[in-house]
Amino acid sequence: MTALPGWLLRHTITVEPYRGTGAYGEVFDAPAAAAALVAETVKHIRDATGALTVSTAQVYAGPALDCPVGSRVILPDGRITRALTVAHHTAPGLPVPESTEVYCE
Repeated sequence: MTALPGWLLRHTITVEPYRGTGAYGEVFDAPAAAAALVAETVKHIRDATGALTVSTAQVYAGPALDCPVGSRVILPDGRITRALTVAHHTAPGLPVPESTEVYCE
């Protein structure tokens, strides 16, 4: 199927994909802008380790978004946050759009 329709992605975010740790600390790739739909609401979620935590922003973007858990995300208002969980939604053979859902700190 196709990605989310462009007219739904009303915001622009910047993502610095997390790549792990190196000799000098955390390693991130170069920042990349992406079209997204951002909802800044408070939700209780389970993070990648299974711990209960709070998400203050949810980002919905196309299926090609490169945003592993731990990535830095700059929201449209300039706030810098981190990706707590990332879900790639696909439905092969069904007429629904594919997307990436990111829950941020």
